[in-house]
Amino acid sequence: MAVLLRIFGALLLVTALALALSRAPDRPVETLVARWALPPSDFIEVRGQVVHLRDEGPRDDPLPLVLIHGTSASLHTWEGWVAALKGQRRIISFDLPGFGLTGPFTGQYSPGDYRGDTYARFVLDLLDALQVPRAVVGGNSLGGEVAWRLAVMAPERVAALVLVDAAGPVFTPESVPLGFAVARLPVVNRIAEWVLPRSVVAQSLTSVYGDPARVTPELVDRHFELTLREGNRRALGQRMQQWVMGEGAEQIARVKQPTLILWGGRDRLIPPAVGQWLQQQIAGSRLVVFDDLGHVPHEEDPARTVAPVKDFLLALK
Repeated sequence: MAVLLRIFGALLLVTALALALSRAPDRPVETLVARWALPPSDFIEVRGQVVHLRDEGPRDDPLPLVLIHGTSASLHTWEGWVAALKGQRRIISFDLPGFGLTGPFTGQYSPGDYRGDTYARFVLDLLDALQVPRAVVGGNSLGGEVAWRLAVMAPERVAALVLVDAAGPVFTPESVPLGFAVARLPVVNRIAEWVLPRSVVAQSLTSVYGDPARVTPELVDRHFELTLREGNRRALGQRMQQWVMGEGAEQIARVKQPTLILWGGRDRLIPPAVGQWLQQQIAGSRLVVFDDLGHVPHEEDPARTVAPVKDFLLALK
């Protein structure tokens, strides 16, 4: 019994030490701006919500491309595409509420409401604030879900869709990022608001890349620091608790806009079969699969994945 008590005490000591070393309190947004909001970043107010965004390319473009990131990401995920397109097209990217430098819903929005339709209405408000009457809307993962919900909610505002490994129907993931799994667990997700080992962020990123070797220390730094933005971890927990897989997916068949679907063949979170299902549901849509890429193909290989987007945008003129 004495030996067992000593072992138990040692385990408690090790656990306490690990928690202390992994302690990562929230960081005020002001401490993150200098590194992660370099020009052309800007901040605008949308119904009382301060939003981090970048509005690049020719302002006289009659049909801007609006890009929406996925869960726990930020506008930085689109930097490769933006660099390739901004010479000819107006590109608007931004941090969704609950992520990046935008942070949790505030202002006239209901605090803690991170459902898909809520996000779609927020994007409409953002387009109104930017005086953009109509746009091509693209999105990855959660952002793809927001994009098709917006196309159904306000079809007159969406000229076309670019869906990149988009969420929609019920699916069976082969692998779930550790950070997402933690965020779905009651009690544990509250502990994670104070404790966040950098290794958890690194593991989450390698699980969504087709080639884990492409995950750089700089990429991990960005995700780690923006996750620590004040309120983001609680918002992620709320989002994951509210998310109902497949909710509203029957509406996807109502999408009538021209649609380009891009998918990573090594996506272990939302499998390529979902891309095939979306192509079947959206009349006239085109599916392009990149066999060696993962859940964020636009970030993993921007140059290759933006090529079909360029052709798609040219065909809309």
